[in-house]
Amino acid sequence: MTHPRTLSGWKLLWRLVCYAPKLYLVDSVFWILIEGLFPAVPGLLIREFFNALTHSALFNLSSWTFIVLFLAAGVGHIIAIFLGRITKTQHRFTISSLVQRNFLACLLNRPGAQPFSGAGGSSHSASPGEIISYFRDDVAQIEDNVVGTNEVGSAGLFAIGSMALLLGVNAQITLFVFLPLLGIVVLLQQASRGLQQYRRASRQATQQVTGLIGELFSAVQAIQLAGTKTEVIHHFRQMSDRRRQLIVKDQLLTALLDASFSNTVSIGTGLILLFAALSSQSDGAAFKVGDFALFVYYLAFITSFLGYLGGFLVMSKQTEISFERTAKLLEIPAPRDASYLYSPLPLIASHPLYLPNLFGQPPELPPFGPPQRQPQDSLQVLRASNLTYCYPDSDRGIHNVSLTIERGSFVVITGPMGAGKTTLLRVLLGLLPLHSGALYWNNQRVDDPANFFVPPRSAYTPQVPQLFSGSLRENILLGLDEETVDWEKAITQAVFDPDLAMMPEGLETVLGTKGVRLSGGQQQRAAAARMFIRQPDLLVFDDLSSALDINTEQALWSRLMALREKKKSGEWSAEPETTSPPARYDWMPTCLIVSHRRFVLQQADHIIVLKNGRIETEGAFDERIFTELM
Repeated sequence: MTHPRTLSGWKLLWRLVCYAPKLYLVDSVFWILIEGLFPAVPGLLIREFFNALTHSALFNLSSWTFIVLFLAAGVGHIIAIFLGRITKTQHRFTISSLVQRNFLACLLNRPGAQPFSGAGGSSHSASPGEIISYFRDDVAQIEDNVVGTNEVGSAGLFAIGSMALLLGVNAQITLFVFLPLLGIVVLLQQASRGLQQYRRASRQATQQVTGLIGELFSAVQAIQLAGTKTEVIHHFRQMSDRRRQLIVKDQLLTALLDASFSNTVSIGTGLILLFAALSSQSDGAAFKVGDFALFVYYLAFITSFLGYLGGFLVMSKQTEISFERTAKLLEIPAPRDASYLYSPLPLIASHPLYLPNLFGQPPELPPFGPPQRQPQDSLQVLRASNLTYCYPDSDRGIHNVSLTIERGSFVVITGPMGAGKTTLLRVLLGLLPLHSGALYWNNQRVDDPANFFVPPRSAYTPQVPQLFSGSLRENILLGLDEETVDWEKAITQAVFDPDLAMMPEGLETVLGTKGVRLSGGQQQRAAAARMFIRQPDLLVFDDLSSALDINTEQALWSRLMALREKKKSGEWSAEPETTSPPARYDWMPTCLIVSHRRFVLQQADHIIVLKNGRIETEGAFDERIFTELM
């Protein structure tokens, strides 16, 4: 099944051209000089020079005058090329930065737990390596097409001017030479459609190889333990061989087309000589040496322009494919009244770029940092009404789940494996899209959960936390000003202080890729410390028991329970903090937890039991329910 096509590629290119009009116009002026004026001048000088040798020149110029004019044209051409490369580089960087910025924005605005569709519309999820290939190759394709529009336009102006001049010199020979060449170029253009198919296939093969390399790097230990190193290498070799074959076909056809286009100049030169000989024999008309030199000189530019135009048209089709593929990868929905499924318009939307440019200083960066804590945003009650989400091509998920969480409460979600506990948390936090239902924070509807449930409102620790290869300090702070946080309290709250004491480099310990230097339990507690240091209103934990031993987990919950006792004893103020992050550590979080531990269930204010994506029962701890779960 083929999907409806998106917007016309020409309209999308035009919108990108209009993003930086001043830069585009200045760049176009230089390329008109590079591709038009300066290449035209030597042809006229060559014509006059050869005509002067046969005493038929229009102007009586000396040899030194010709030399000076040739040198002046060459120097002017060099200067124009130098300045044109500056503007072209600036324009390239601007267009690629805009598209990459929008690509990343669409990427980050997607629900975090929703997988990407595979390359070419395949059913498997796209790997990070494939996504990087989209980010690199398709953006480069769009950039090349946009910045090439004024180059092909400038070459076209020169070609049209050259044709007009040659028609004025000798219309018969011009038509005799260029009509057959035009037919040859059209045939070659038709043959170039096969190049487009090979280019698409080779790019998809490259994405698959890139994706496999990324997966191999993250699964080296699993491959070694399974003893499948030989099989994996064999599979990788097969994919690489297929990619090589497709690239060889692509490069071979490209070389054949380039050779055919370049040889049209030789064919044209032969036709000019043939026509000159025939015309001089038939009517004795003199075909001046200068005219012959002018025809041969301009012939190369005109035929190369025809080949350049053909390549540009092929590139435009490939760019349209890049728009379609990228919009489908990111699943950018089209307007309801559109005839296509996915819209590439967000990829070319105009946004400020904080880059130096030729026309002044870049705009000021917006304030950086976490959202400021506002008293009116402090959690009083969180309510979910009839939340429903089903995974693609399946009825698995959650169905009509409703819950209410009051400020300072300790709510536990439990149930058998596959009941939908993690799915519920992800839907609640906006990591998976809502199919139906609504979320309310203090009776105000939350329309964008993914961007709403962030510190200082909420923080989340999944079963496998995301850590980075930097230091422990960097992983916990993630950009926070360490002068405004309480390290000791956060580390102690996460029961990470004994582990930190055993690390020779302390907070400067480098964790390695995905925190590989930490155990699973240490990773979860480091992520918990990252939550605690921000002191959000809502803490969401997904089954810490998956990696923590029971004593460590019990210590963690006990320390959180101690904050509850402060509230009961009146030591904790009910007034929310107004600073971000808080200056004092009199923080009382609301907790939403997935757990099976008896200790956690016994301490819960409210327990929700899920089964097959629906609420089976809920209420206070019941020994019978716990026994059935075990």
